[in-house]
Amino acid sequence: MRKLLLMLDYLLLFLAVAGSGVAYAFLEYGGGPFIGATYALFACAPILAFERGYILPRLSHHISFLPTPAYIALGLIVYAVLVFCGFAVGGTLLWATGILKVDWQRAVHAEPQTLIFTGIVCSIIVFVMRVRELLGRDIFTDLLLGRYRRPVREERVFIFIDLVGSTTFAETHGDMKAQEFLREIFATYAAPVRRHNGAIDDYIGDAAIITWPFQDAIKKSACIKCVFDILAAIEKRQDFWMKTFGVMPKLRFALHGGPVITAEIGVDHHKITYFGDTVNTTARLESLSKMLGHPILISSDLIHRLLLPKGIKSEYLGEHAVKGRGQTLGVCSLVKS
Repeated sequence: MRKLLLMLDYLLLFLAVAGSGVAYAFLEYGGGPFIGATYALFACAPILAFERGYILPRLSHHISFLPTPAYIALGLIVYAVLVFCGFAVGGTLLWATGILKVDWQRAVHAEPQTLIFTGIVCSIIVFVMRVRELLGRDIFTDLLLGRYRRPVREERVFIFIDLVGSTTFAETHGDMKAQEFLREIFATYAAPVRRHNGAIDDYIGDAAIITWPFQDAIKKSACIKCVFDILAAIEKRQDFWMKTFGVMPKLRFALHGGPVITAEIGVDHHKITYFGDTVNTTARLESLSKMLGHPILISSDLIHRLLLPKGIKSEYLGEHAVKGRGQTLGVCSLVKS
C-alpha cells in the first residue's frame, strides 16, 4: 500500500509539472499542449531529481549546509544550469522526432520568460517538498487529508534510537560540534527508514523515533532490517566519522509494537502524535538496554509476531519489570549470527 502511495505521489508530481507546461503553452502560444508538457517535464525533472539527491548528491548535500544567502545564490545557479540542460534535452528530442517543426538551435533555445516561469513552478514544487520533508512525508499526507482529526485506534511498531555518549561528546567538543555530529547521524537514518517504508516520527535531543503501521513493520521483518541497515550505513562511513569527529557513533535500539491511539493535536502548530502503553513501553525498553548491556532490544511480544531475517539471531533475556507497566515484559536481544 505504501509503495502504491509513493508511486501515486510521483505520478501527481509529474502531472503537476506537465500541467504547468500545458498551461504555459496555451497562455504563451495558444496551443501545443504535448510540446509544452514535454518541455516542462525535461526542464523541471533535473531540479526535482537534484533536490531528492538522485543526481549530484554530494553537491546537493554541500549546498544544504551553507548559510542561507549562499544557499539561495548557489541554488539559483544550479537550478539555472539544470533548467538549460533539461530544456536542451527536451528540445533535441522534440526536434529529432519531428514533432517540433523548427531548426535545432531554436528548439533548444529557452526564452527568458520561459526560464522565469519554469523557475517559479519548480520553486513552488520544491517548497512543498521541503515542507513535506520537514513534517515527514507520511505526516504531511495525513495532515493534508485530515486522517487523524478524530483519534484512531491502530497497531503500530516503534523503534527508539539513542546515541550513546552524546553528553560526553558535547562536553569534550562543544555544543556546536555535537549538533553537527547529531545532524550527520540523523541524516544517516533517512535512507534505511525510507528503504523499509518507515517514517521518522520525531527527534528528541539525541534520540529518534521511527514508526510503521504494524503490518508494514512485520512484513519481511522491515523494522529489524531497518535497524541493521542503519548500523551498516554508520559503519560504512567509518573514515568520515573518525576524520570529522574523532569517534564512531554508538547507538542503542529498542523495538516494540502494539495498540496506540493516533490523533492530530495542536492549534497553531499541528502534529500527529501517539498515545498509549506501547509508546511508553518502547521508551522504557530503550532505557533497559543500557542496564542489560545489549545495544538492540526487542520485546518478546513483537518478536513472536515476525520472522527474523537471515543472518540475525535473537537471545531471550527473560522477563523484566518496566516502569509504568503493570506486568513484566519479555525481552530479547538481536545480533548478527
